[in-house]
Amino acid sequence: MHAPIRMPGHWFDELAAGGGSVEAIGFLAQGERSRRLLLIGELLARLEERPALLGPADLGAIWGTVERAEARKPGSAEGLLTGPQVGSWLAHTLRRLHGAAAGPPLWVDAGHLAAVALVAALRAGTDADLVVPAREGAVSLPALGLARLPGAPLLGFQPVHARVREGELHLAPSARGTGATALSLRPLTAPPSAVWWPTHRLPVRPGGPEVALDDTDPYRDLDRPIPPRRLTPRALAIWQRLFTEAVALLDTSPVPAPAPAPGSDATPDSGGTGPGAETDTRPGTLRPEEIRRIVPWPGRLPNGPVEGLSASTADAFGSMVVAEPPNAAALAETMVHEFQHSKLGALLHLFAMLDDDRTEEHYAPWRPDPRHLPGLLHGAYAFVGVAGFWRDRIGDRAADPLDLAPFRFALRRIQTRTVLRTLVTRAALTGPGRRLVAGLTRTVDGWLREPVDGPAVARARAAAAGHRAEWRLRHLRCADEECAGLAAAVRSGTPLPPTRPPGLLPAAERTHWQDVRGALYLRPDAGDARDVMGATDPATDGAPDTAPLHADVLLVHGEAASAREAYREQGAATPGDPHLLAGWLLAHTALHPGHRRLLARPERFAAAVEGEGPEMWERAAQRLAAPEAPA
Repeated sequence: MHAPIRMPGHWFDELAAGGGSVEAIGFLAQGERSRRLLLIGELLARLEERPALLGPADLGAIWGTVERAEARKPGSAEGLLTGPQVGSWLAHTLRRLHGAAAGPPLWVDAGHLAAVALVAALRAGTDADLVVPAREGAVSLPALGLARLPGAPLLGFQPVHARVREGELHLAPSARGTGATALSLRPLTAPPSAVWWPTHRLPVRPGGPEVALDDTDPYRDLDRPIPPRRLTPRALAIWQRLFTEAVALLDTSPVPAPAPAPGSDATPDSGGTGPGAETDTRPGTLRPEEIRRIVPWPGRLPNGPVEGLSASTADAFGSMVVAEPPNAAALAETMVHEFQHSKLGALLHLFAMLDDDRTEEHYAPWRPDPRHLPGLLHGAYAFVGVAGFWRDRIGDRAADPLDLAPFRFALRRIQTRTVLRTLVTRAALTGPGRRLVAGLTRTVDGWLREPVDGPAVARARAAAAGHRAEWRLRHLRCADEECAGLAAAVRSGTPLPPTRPPGLLPAAERTHWQDVRGALYLRPDAGDARDVMGATDPATDGAPDTAPLHADVLLVHGEAASAREAYREQGAATPGDPHLLAGWLLAHTALHPGHRRLLARPERFAAAVEGEGPEMWERAAQRLAAPEAPA
């Protein structure tokens, strides 16, 4: 009988604050180990019930190989089984067995268990005789690399005979007459070649732990198997350099936190007390050795370049998919961001935090689309880490030569607090969920009381307001009766209709957009959001959603009157454009601070001026911003 997993409360609170000590994160890893072994047991039970799922492979031979390896060298098989490579494959295969995923012939997915057994035998120095699946003549060895049979390539999926003796692997095609020939190599020591693509390794420190840079494993993406995409020597050198520099940034002792504002009750750190607590539990810190695998983003997106994008899955603790970053600070930030997702994913495997409401209707300040509540919780947890990361970089010119950390910290703390408020008011939180959100809220509220460079804070507030206003204009619509009443009130002076909850625009009517104005607030001196956002793909260069308007530049530079006029002139040519309406409202409220209530419900302004030219914008703003008489 196994004892239940019980997390000490102080470890939960460390994680709830957004950080986590070595011990707290180690507890999460142990929880993931237990879950992984349970899932492996479920897979084995299903394969025992339906042995035909393995095709030509034999479950007894496969699992016997794993058991002999673990007996010969304890930890060799378990360490592999609990690694991210096996986690991604295992989750995908179980989803296939439940009919919730697609992929290659089922025997290929299920038979990958034989490749796992081969690696266990190689690591332990035991023998193995198994049948493994090959994809286009290549056999994937989890955490080791990809072996390619020489000769004419095999097409599709074929079984391959595999034998391991004293660390040497021998692979032979099962079908004759294909032109493919047998291959022998020692995967643990063989150098890269045309037939052997070893998994790249990124050393955290000389002689210490390493992080896998995986460009070959078919299960390295978030769900569906994908083909190998080998890094070029130049790309590999870039990754190695950036990772080394990112580790140096993460290992550097942080700059002391700003002192609390006079008269506040904030403390310099919100993530723990006592000697060593600052280093061990502070949100935004990361011990690089906790990362298990980095997967270079395996392709492109239809809407443009992937720079700056990253993703992770709770199926593979400590693993992340990352697009090649522009610099080491960006990579370090991304590693912090994605490991936050890993931590929360592991917590959610232990505790139910909220009802799993997947209705995508809520505002997330870091995304262009509506999100569901579980996504908001993940986003809040990740961006607490990001905010903490940039908080620690304030004043560190080596890590932040352009002095962008104050803006980034100020923006992320504002945005995260907005989402935490949504979670408190809209989510059905459980007891652990309330404790988690309360811990994150205490961290962010403490940060909001910390003094930060005034111009950076002003730009951050403007960027946050602009994103929210444009998001609402793009996704929300007033009720029909409210729209009619608003238009009448502006045209004829009738009383304003009562405010009603807005409706969400149907997904089919939404369009992709990028917050180019927000990017300009990061670097007002750049003058072009494409420079800031890294949009260098010719397919998107100059596209309407990546090219800032002259009015945007004027607004970001503080020339509100000129910006308002420029937005009005552009609005005559493209009436109803959400970007123009949001920009005009931002400029107008900068000139008339008493009208800032317009930014709370910009969709009411859009409804009031629908079908009208920009000459009506000023009148509508005056009417909607006027104090309403009590009912």
